[in-house]
Amino acid sequence: MKQVSSEWLKVLGMACAISSVFPLGLSGAYAETAKKSAAKHHSSAQPPHQTGNIAANHPHTMGSPVIRNTGRQPTFPAIQSAGPVPAQDSGAISDSTQHSFFPASFHDWLTQSTMTGDWGGYRTRLTNMGINVGGHYLEDSAGNPMGGKSKNVRYADEFGINVDFNLKKLTGWNLGMIHTLITARQGLGLGATLPALDSPQQIFGSGETVRLTRLSWEMPWNHYVSTEVGEINTENDFEQSSMYWGMSQYCQFESNAICGMPQSIAMNSGYGYYPTAHPGAWVKFYPAGNNHYLVQFGAYSVDPVISNTHNGWKMNLHGATGTYVPFQLGWHRGGNDDFSGPLQTNIKIGGYWDSSQVSDVYSKLASYGVPSQYLISAPTAKVRGRFGGWFQFDHMLERDASDPSRGTSFFGSFTWGDPRTAVAPYFITWGLTRKGTFANRPNDTISLGMKMLWVNPKLTIWARQMQAAGADFNKPSGESAMELNYGWRPTPWLVIRPGAQYIWNTGGTHRYKNPLLLDFETGITF
Repeated sequence: MKQVSSEWLKVLGMACAISSVFPLGLSGAYAETAKKSAAKHHSSAQPPHQTGNIAANHPHTMGSPVIRNTGRQPTFPAIQSAGPVPAQDSGAISDSTQHSFFPASFHDWLTQSTMTGDWGGYRTRLTNMGINVGGHYLEDSAGNPMGGKSKNVRYADEFGINVDFNLKKLTGWNLGMIHTLITARQGLGLGATLPALDSPQQIFGSGETVRLTRLSWEMPWNHYVSTEVGEINTENDFEQSSMYWGMSQYCQFESNAICGMPQSIAMNSGYGYYPTAHPGAWVKFYPAGNNHYLVQFGAYSVDPVISNTHNGWKMNLHGATGTYVPFQLGWHRGGNDDFSGPLQTNIKIGGYWDSSQVSDVYSKLASYGVPSQYLISAPTAKVRGRFGGWFQFDHMLERDASDPSRGTSFFGSFTWGDPRTAVAPYFITWGLTRKGTFANRPNDTISLGMKMLWVNPKLTIWARQMQAAGADFNKPSGESAMELNYGWRPTPWLVIRPGAQYIWNTGGTHRYKNPLLLDFETGITF
């Protein structure tokens, strides 16, 4: 316990050091900036630019890819501006780095759209030429002062840099966009020491290494069809999060069970999760020529070892076991943005076929701590192909009449997997996010979310039979978890998110006491 206390003091000390940079007067200044932006809002506002959004009439929610760790800060209502502003954020009214590499004042630095600003105007010039450069840093710290197998504190982080090339601006020809994204992860995860079936730190995993996360060509052919091909992952486009106020709805949480996508889809299949990249392609059809309806299909290489550290730059089919073929139908309702018009609503229904030959669900018994002497009795067999599906719903519950930049959103999802192979054939997530927590905090959020995982009944039936025969081990069970956090956004480019998680039946058994986790997440947009 002394070791845990010491490690937590270090983490809290670092948090205090970061927080101390921002004076108490900042909250008022930042709130005033947001109020001015909202006051100048006009109904003809268009959604601000986001990485990968090259078809302006197909917002992230229904069309363009959603990159997990780029949607952490809210966008602002569009404003009338007397001069140019950086393309990344039309709400950055105090950015004075258009003519200098350094902001004119501390206030300007705190209210500009990114931490590094406009680089003396070079960033805007690059964007106008067709080259969009961005970067991010994200850290997840978590510790369990009570419960679990042992008490520990863990830290993990990710740096990322993306460069997107708008070929129409660069060449004059309507040739779409080239996307590149490189990420670097390091650190340790708490999930293995608890243990937990889903990592409580979404940033940990997929090999702590420098990795090619995206290298692709995206092409909107017209209002009805768009495509992407290259080194991509499935998470950007299938069973992905919707975007509210420019933020990923799922990634208002640190838990990997929720952030990114409902985690069981990756546990049960060859679904390509961030930040890994797989040879793949998708096609999206918009039958009405707008974002109201969506029909999409994809095909991705299934590579069970792509997350190994030595495969960070793997760009071939060597070792692939099959092809992951998903489809998704979508329906969207809403205005041009989340500040005006009808309240946003989305429904997505999808499914997949994975052609890989894999071991059936009995091969997963070791992950529940079943002793090796009993595993030889499990009726493990090979299965060719596996399938599954999902249902997602999200809705903006309300928009404050006094301030349209404030509101409340809800999401829920249900994911199911092949009963022959899926360790978690039934998986539910839900969450609520309130944006605008106090009178002078219009961009802060408070979020409450939960995941419920049901273990495959084949495993519980087998374990019950073995226990009746005298075997001594814990029967596999489900695992549920809840998270509550507060997203403090002292600047448009920084989010500090303290929170807590509670896990029932950690590790999918009743062996250990339910752990309480204290977590701390920091995100910076460069």
